Amino acid sequence: MRTRPRLFVTLTAPSFGPVHRTGEQCRPRRDRGTCDHGRSLGCGAVHDAADPLVGQPICPDCYDYTAHVLWHAHASKLWDRFVIDVRRRLATSAGIVQSRFAQHARLSFARVAEYQKRAAVHVHAVVRLDGPDGPADDPPAWGTADRLTDAVQTSARRVLVRTPYSPAVGELVLRWGSQIDARQLRADGDGPDDDAVAAYVAKYVTKGADETGAGTDHKLTTWADIDTAPVSGHVRALMRTCWRLGGLPEYAPLHLRTWAHTLGYRGHILTKSRAYSTTYAALRAERAHHVGHADILDTVTERNWRYVGSGHTPGAALIAAGVAEDLAASSEIARDEREVSR
Repeated sequence: MRTRPRLFVTLTAPSFGPVHRTGEQCRPRRDRGTCDHGRSLGCGAVHDAADPLVGQPICPDCYDYTAHVLWHAHASKLWDRFVIDVRRRLATSAGIVQSRFAQHARLSFARVAEYQKRAAVHVHAVVRLDGPDGPADDPPAWGTADRLTDAVQTSARRVLVRTPYSPAVGELVLRWGSQIDARQLRADGDGPDDDAVAAYVAKYVTKGADETGAGTDHKLTTWADIDTAPVSGHVRALMRTCWRLGGLPEYAPLHLRTWAHTLGYRGHILTKSRAYSTTYAALRAERAHHVGHADILDTVTERNWRYVGSGHTPGAALIAAGVAEDLAASSEIARDEREVSR
C-alpha cells in the first residue's frame, strides 16, 4: 500500500478574528488604528510559544465567537461533504459517472483533529486511493497522486455547510480555512514518509482538549461549571457561547451545551474510513480471542467475585470532605465575583 496514491492533508478552520501569534512581531501595523471598541488593531510584541497571550483575540469583543462555535459543531459534516466531493472530482476528472465511482476506486482515510492555540480545531488526514475492493486492490491507472491532489485542493475550497436559520444569528455559511496543505506521501524518500506522519499524528491523538488548553476533559452541567473551569478567558467565552446558543431551539440538534467542554466540537479525535485498515471490531475480536485462548504461564485469572463493601475508607472520607469544602468555597467566590461585576 506504500505505492498507492496517498496524501497527508491538513485542513484548517477559517479566521474568526485576529489573535496573538508567535513570530518576530505579533501583528505589526504602521498606523495606530483601533477597532470599534477602542482597542489597538495591532500588537508589536514578540511572543514565544509559551506566552499565554498566544491564541487569544486581539479584541475579544470583535471576535466572532458565534461563528467559531457553530463551525466546530458542523466540522464533521463539513468533512463528510469534503470526502464526498473528492470522490466526485476524481470521477469527473477520470471521465466516469459519479454514481459509479465505487465500481472503479475507493477513497480511504484516517483523520485526526487537533486544537490550535486559538482553540479552533483543524484536521490532519492521510487520504489514500485504492481499487474498488479496498486495500487489497490496486487503484485504476487514472488514479494518480497528482489527480488526487487536485481533487483534494479543489474540494477543500468549494464545499460548504449552511447553519440552520436563527432569528438571533441568521444563517451562516461555513467553509474550510484558506490554509490548505496536501503533501504526497512517497516510499522513495522524496517527501514525507510514513514514520514521520505516524509520529506527527500520534502526538495529537494522545492529547485531549484539556491538555491543549482548549477545553476540559469532563462535561459541564451548569453555567457555574463554566465560571470555575481552569481555562483562559478566550476558552471560557467559547464555552459560554456554547451554553447560550444551546438554549436556542433551532440549535437543539447540535447539543451545544452537552459539548460545551469541547467548545462545540462533536467529532472524535481519531476517525477513519472502514476500508482504510482493519476495523476496531476486528481488533476487539482478536484481542478477546487471544485473552480467552492464549496459554500464558504463571497467570491467574480470577472469575469469582464477592462483595466487600462500598464508600470511602475513614482516611479517604476526610480527603473527600476537604475536596467538597474547596469546591463549595470556589463556587461561592465565583458567585461573589459575578455579583461585584454587576
